[in-house]
Formats: sequence, C-alpha cells, structure tokens
Amino acid sequence: MIRIFLATVGFILFFNECQALLWDKLTDTEMRKLIVSAWITLDGIFDADLMPQWFSPFDSESRQNYIRDGILSCDGFLFGRTTYQMLAPYWSSLKNNEMGVAAKLNSAPKYVVSSTLKYADWNNSTIITGNLVGEITKLKQQPGKEIQIEGSGILVRSLMEADLIDEYRFLVHPIILGGGKRFFKDGAQSNGLKLTKTEVLDKGVIALYYE
Repeated sequence: MIRIFLATVGFILFFNECQALLWDKLTDTEMRKLIVSAWITLDGIFDADLMPQWFSPFDSESRQNYIRDGILSCDGFLFGRTTYQMLAPYWSSLKNNEMGVAAKLNSAPKYVVSSTLKYADWNNSTIITGNLVGEITKLKQQPGKEIQIEGSGILVRSLMEADLIDEYRFLVHPIILGGGKRFFKDGAQSNGLKLTKTEVLDKGVIALYYE
C-alpha cells in the first residue's frame, strides 16, 4: 500500500510539473513582444515639427535599412492618436510600396489608442478605447510576430506604468536641440533596463536596444 501511495504521489507531482512546463512553453511561444520604436536626439527630443533640424541631416543608407528592417520584422503596429493622425494621410496615399515599407504599413493590422477618435480610415485599423491594459494584453496573447509602437510618447508612458513593454529600440541622432517635445516627459520612470544590442550606423547615428 505504501508503495502504491508513493507511486501515486510521484505520478501526480510529475504530471503537475509537466503541465507547468507545457504552460510555460506555450506562453513563451505565443506571447508576442511589445516593442517601442523611437527616433530621438541625444537629449531625448522626438519632435516631428523639428525633424528638419535633427532627423533629416543624418539620412544614410544604413539608417534607411535599419528603419525598413524594423518595420518589416513586425506584423502589427500600435499608435497613440496624435501619431496615427500624423502618419495615416501620408502612408495611405502611397500605392507602390514606396521606400520598401508602404505596403507593409498599409496592409498590417494597426491599433490606435484613443478615447476621442471616432473614425480610423487607414486600412486595417482598429480603435482601442476603454480598458487599455486588458486590450493590449489580449493583443500580446494572440499568435504572431512582435507588435511595434511607433513614436507615441504619451501612450508609451501609460504602457510603461502597466509593465507591458518588452523592449525599447532607440534610434539616437548625434545632436542636442535643447528644446522641443521630449519622448520621456518629467515623471516617466522605469526599472533598470538591460542593454542587449547596439548598432553603429553612418553619420554618428546609433541604435540602442534595451529590455
């Protein structure tokens, strides 16, 4: 009887451990990463109105390749309302896969977080309202590749606070503006991040990957 009891307990423990390992494997493979993709200056400015000063002068083939490869590596995009409304009119008007990314941007699922936006006419767009944490968690649980947040500093801060961001990719330009819209405003905080990769591009531009 003791042997039977011990064998039964051992089987139950083994079965539970197998279930736990299987669940971990399933969640690891199915949970999509949420990636922040931001272009900034050395002092953290990402102001679109000032891009002729800090972004345009540092154009290069290596930077174009970096941006293109990043866009093509994901299968979904997440935007705040301001960024969405800035990008949608331009990219939706392009029909010949301009810059090697127009087709991807126009066809891939796009999610815009807003409590005021009524219509999202850019192809394959969905408006997210209400429970932000719950809706983004559902997106991450769906099968697929990574989801990229393009710009959208205010949205990023909300997702930081909810601990939903898996990786930050900063394309840093070697210039200090001293003024303009900052990607991280006062009060934005995170735990210590781990630098996982760096890429040195032309004209002093650096890509930094943090988890």
